[in-house]
Amino acid sequence: MRAFDATLMLEDGRSFRGRAIGASGVVLGEVVFNTSMTGYQEIATDPSYTGQIVVFTAPQIGNYGICDADAQTPRRNRAQLSGIVIRELSPVASNWRSRTSLPDWLLEQQVIGIADIDTRALTRHLRDSGAMRGGIFPAGIGPAAGASMAAQLEQVRAWPSMEGLNLANKVTTAEPYTLPNAAPAPSGSAGAEDERARPRVVVIDFGVKQGILRCLPQRGLAVQVVPAGISADEVLALRPAGVVLSNGPGDPAPVASGVEAAQRLLGRVPLLGICLGHQILGLALGAQTYKLPFGHHGGNHPVSDLESGGVWITAQNHGFAVDPDTLPGSDTEVTHISLYDRTLEGFALRERRAIAVQFHPEGSPGPSDAEAVFDRFVAMFEPATLGRTTLGPKS
Repeated sequence: MRAFDATLMLEDGRSFRGRAIGASGVVLGEVVFNTSMTGYQEIATDPSYTGQIVVFTAPQIGNYGICDADAQTPRRNRAQLSGIVIRELSPVASNWRSRTSLPDWLLEQQVIGIADIDTRALTRHLRDSGAMRGGIFPAGIGPAAGASMAAQLEQVRAWPSMEGLNLANKVTTAEPYTLPNAAPAPSGSAGAEDERARPRVVVIDFGVKQGILRCLPQRGLAVQVVPAGISADEVLALRPAGVVLSNGPGDPAPVASGVEAAQRLLGRVPLLGICLGHQILGLALGAQTYKLPFGHHGGNHPVSDLESGGVWITAQNHGFAVDPDTLPGSDTEVTHISLYDRTLEGFALRERRAIAVQFHPEGSPGPSDAEAVFDRFVAMFEPATLGRTTLGPKS
C-alpha cells in the first residue's frame, strides 16, 4: 500500500489521512455517505450528486469495473459527483460487461478521490454531526494542496453551503429532446399508427436519471425531455398526457421557475414528482422544505406504502424534505412514510391528479419494489381516473 498522500478535511476541523486516487488536484463540496452495497457507477453519474463528495460505506469499491450502459447521466457516461471517498479501491475489475476499471474511469472523468481511510469512522461522524462541507487535498499538488491544515480548513469553510443553491440549472438539458420508442414498429404497419397515438409524457429535467427515462417508455409512453426553466404554457402547448417533475440536486426552494410551473400545471394535467420534483410540488402547494441532518442516500431505505399497507425497500438520494405539517389538508393525502425516521416520502392530490414520492421508484441502483409508482401515474391518464388518483379511497 502506498503511503498516505492526501487529506479529507471537514468544516468542523475533523480530518482523515488517505491515499489520493483519480485525477490530481483539490476538490470541495458537501460530504455525504451512501449505504448502497453496489451501484457505484450509477451513483457517480447521478446528477443529483452534483456538488457533493460521496463517501461509500461498502468496504471495497470498483471490483466489477465500469459499464457505459449503467450510467445515469442521460445520453452520456459522465461523472456528476464532485469527489469520491472509499475504504479500499479494488485492484482488479472482474465483469464481462466492463469497459474499463474504476481507477482509469476516474482519471478519464477527472474525478478527484481519496482511498484507504476509515470510512466507518467517517460515516459515524457524519451521522452524529450531519453532512458538512469538506475538501480533498492531495499533498504536493499546487499551493492549495500544500497549504497548512488551517489554510485547508479556511478554504473548506469558504465553500458555499448546499442550502440556497439552485443546482438544477447546472445539470438540466440545454435543449429539448425526444426519447426513441422502446420497441419501434415497422414503417407502414398498424403498430406505427399505434406509436403515433402513444400518450406523450413531458419530463421537466431538473437533473433526471437515465433510469427514469428507461421506465417511462417501458409503459408505452412517448417521452419528451425539456429544460428546467420551461414555463407551464410551453409544457401545455406540447399537449402532454402527463408531466414528470424529475429528481435533481441542491435546495428545492431556489428553483423558482419549477415551483411556478408546477403551480400552474396542477389540476390541468396529471403530475408525478420524484425526489427534487416531490419537493418542488410540495412548495407549489405552499408547503415548506427543510434540510435533513445527513440526508437519505442509499438503496436500502424502507418506506411504508399506506395505500397497500406494504413496505417497499427503496433507493433514495436527497438532503432536503417536505414538512408534512405544512401541506394543505383539504386535498392532500400522505401516501408514504419513511420507516427510518418517519419523514414524508409521498403524497397525492386526488382531485387534481398529482402524486409525488421522495424516493426513486426506478432504483438505479437499488431494488425495483417501487416501480408501481409509474403505473399509478399512467393510470391517471385514463378517463375513468379523472378527478381521483389510484391512491384515492378504496371502493
